[in-house]
Amino acid sequence: MKTENSRLQLFQAFGIELEYMIVDKDTLDVMPIADQVLASLAGEITNDVTFGNVTWSNELALHVIELKCANPTADLLALATDFEEAVQQMNTILADFNAKLMPTAAHPWMNPETETVRWPHDNAEIYAKYDSIFNCKGHGWSNLQSMHINLPFANDAEFEKLHAAIRVLLPILPALAASSAILDGKDTGFWDKRLDFYRSNQKAVPMLTGQVIPEPVFSEAAYQTQIFDQISEAIKPHDPEGILEPIWLNSRGAIARFDRGAIEIRVLDIQECPNADLAIATFIIHAIKLLVTEQIAPLAAQQSASTEGLAKIFRQVIKHGEHSVIDDANYLQLLGIKSAEEMTATEVWKHLYKRIKKVYGNEIAPWKQQIELLLDEGSLSTRILNTLEANYEHANLKMVYSELCDCLEQNQMLTECLEEAY
Repeated sequence: MKTENSRLQLFQAFGIELEYMIVDKDTLDVMPIADQVLASLAGEITNDVTFGNVTWSNELALHVIELKCANPTADLLALATDFEEAVQQMNTILADFNAKLMPTAAHPWMNPETETVRWPHDNAEIYAKYDSIFNCKGHGWSNLQSMHINLPFANDAEFEKLHAAIRVLLPILPALAASSAILDGKDTGFWDKRLDFYRSNQKAVPMLTGQVIPEPVFSEAAYQTQIFDQISEAIKPHDPEGILEPIWLNSRGAIARFDRGAIEIRVLDIQECPNADLAIATFIIHAIKLLVTEQIAPLAAQQSASTEGLAKIFRQVIKHGEHSVIDDANYLQLLGIKSAEEMTATEVWKHLYKRIKKVYGNEIAPWKQQIELLLDEGSLSTRILNTLEANYEHANLKMVYSELCDCLEQNQMLTECLEEAY
């Protein structure tokens, strides 16, 4: 465990994790070969391999592989370049397996009941225990890819401010990042179906996820008592051997990691390319800064936001994405909006973008093109649905998701890729 003096302070650096699917180069069907790929790089079966600033590692499902910065970094622009190069290098390696990486938070036609293969190597006991309790073959376990943002805190005072700010912002994050509207070869009716599964895939032990929005706890001691200890009690009947640790089991949309002095945001669907993910990360980080520095609402007001009220907005946003109408005037005031009784989620983000540009203009300027494309043309779910034009025939799905694979390889957003293609 890091001591307080050795920990990063608020906004000093960030950890970013991106998950991708490994798919057949020709059919785009999932390929459960992550262990073979990592072994080909390391010369032996391993959980992860590091090259320079980038680490590749395994996930629960064998067709998913994770890309993350090897160490926290303050330079997300440079990290986007590192990730771009790493993706291209990985695609070169995967070509030997007749495979490639696919982005987005959900495979559009994978059948998790028949195609799921669980990681069988190191930590297999943990994965097996999860499977015995929750049946990890559903979409919510084996067909979901996300971006995680890790934000540091050095002490309880910083944790208090950071946790309060993140709780307030969590409900509207899927309006930016939703990319999982398509599952089982059809429109699910949700902009963010991954998060709909996320809400319920541990219903056998509801305490693990709670309402996804974390409880209003603002110190390590309170977190231990109100979250970790409650998780320990709830899991005992299902795990009498004590294999599973509360710190691993905590599945809220933002989880506190006191062992490394960070809060990890987990409600973001993966995008079509690192530039899109890092633009969203930068946008979110600076919105959190506005809250942490109390430029749009005092700390006490942020802390008073009810979990139930925030969760209600969150449920609306995972259903309707950026089109959600937010009519909670108290919530809007927490985001510095005092002149409106209701706004769409897009309008809320446009308001925050204006505030961020005024205060942090130089820091966010490199991501102007990506952020404004998101605000003008919508989330990736919206852009996928618009490109499909309500045609869910397999050939059309394959064509659009093949284009998304090209977006990942070229580190371009879907609109940019389509403009080049046509």
